[in-house]
Amino acid sequence: MASSRKPRNAEPVPGAAQAALAQWLARTGPWHGRRLVCALSGGMDSMVLLDLLVAGAPAHGYRLGAIHVHHGLQTQADDWARFCRAQCRARRVPLTVRRVQVAGRGEAAARSARFAVFDALRVDALVLAHHLDDQAETVLMRLLRGAGTRGAAAMRADTRRGRLRLLRPLLGVPREALRDHATAAGLDWIEDPSNAERTRTRNFLRHEVGPLLATRFPRWREALARAAGHFGASDDRAQVLLRNWLARQGLREPSEAKLLEMLRQLTGQGVRTEIIHDGVRLRVERGRVRLDAAAPLPPKAFRPQAWTGAARLPLPALGGELRFRHVRGGGIDAARLAAAAVTVRVRTGGERFRTAADRPRRTLKNLFQEAGVPARARARLPLVFCGDDLVWVPGLGVEAGWRAPPGAPGWLLDWRAG
Repeated sequence: MASSRKPRNAEPVPGAAQAALAQWLARTGPWHGRRLVCALSGGMDSMVLLDLLVAGAPAHGYRLGAIHVHHGLQTQADDWARFCRAQCRARRVPLTVRRVQVAGRGEAAARSARFAVFDALRVDALVLAHHLDDQAETVLMRLLRGAGTRGAAAMRADTRRGRLRLLRPLLGVPREALRDHATAAGLDWIEDPSNAERTRTRNFLRHEVGPLLATRFPRWREALARAAGHFGASDDRAQVLLRNWLARQGLREPSEAKLLEMLRQLTGQGVRTEIIHDGVRLRVERGRVRLDAAAPLPPKAFRPQAWTGAARLPLPALGGELRFRHVRGGGIDAARLAAAAVTVRVRTGGERFRTAADRPRRTLKNLFQEAGVPARARARLPLVFCGDDLVWVPGLGVEAGWRAPPGAPGWLLDWRAG
């Protein structure tokens, strides 16, 4: 654990990090009565963020909490959780600690497990401590891996991941400004030994490539962050163009998640595009998007069906019946299912689904291919949605983030085709 030399009860010195958060909160507010949760690892970045959020709460009126994800990957993991508890207790900030099982090795597996916890949060926003150096390193790493426009846009200061709003108010603040605040405020923090392992790509960029770039390009971080903004603006323009084009064709507007998936597929190279939306198929021909009205479509007689709690929901247009059974510790979380309208729909293309908490969301098309579901049968499968979230798919089961906790009420579903 590292700590600054200044006593903790000394007056904090206003700096770039404090000013950046204050300006960001004023610009994006009002926040009065909203519940914000700080993602707290115990490292310097997140401890500075926690300290700033605590200081800003009286002026902006938000309710502050914190969450620590215990990955169990380091021998000191238990000590880190205790450290975060002590730091939050001293600041009177409620802390939730969640233990996860990380499937595989590397940061990608840990991130997947961490965001599975974050996705289950029911808060107004999750606040993350990413800063300018993180953004620049992310852009550089993605460009070196051949990312497209969307990937090169890197992180956004305010974005959504499904229902969860993600805030990164310090994205324009350099790491040294955070260290200045930590020192001036007398903060304690944890030094993760894995941050020094230069075999990891990000650490190699941070410790080897970044300092070398700085000798020739002193503002390389700002330049890459600016480039990310340009890439993001280009991605935003593409969304507007596609949304307007669909409207001119007389097609209904897709959700934001589906629109992004449509863009990803339509701009992909070397991939056969097949997107079904609002009764037509979108395809790319000689660089132009075309509509194919003669494509195999979902049953025309079927319209979204509401489920109101009955044990059976006949779906004659799909040739079967959907059955619901009340259980405990299994199926779909009943409490969450009651929070929004539940409807049964069919595929329109681009839907994404996560089969396990440690796996990323993938397209139903890919999952059906792996499961051996014939293409002609996919359009007649009932998909269960709660609000705009896809929560259950025949043959794939319950979406990972919607499973009932142990002992909690749940709904077990069964599709009887017949």
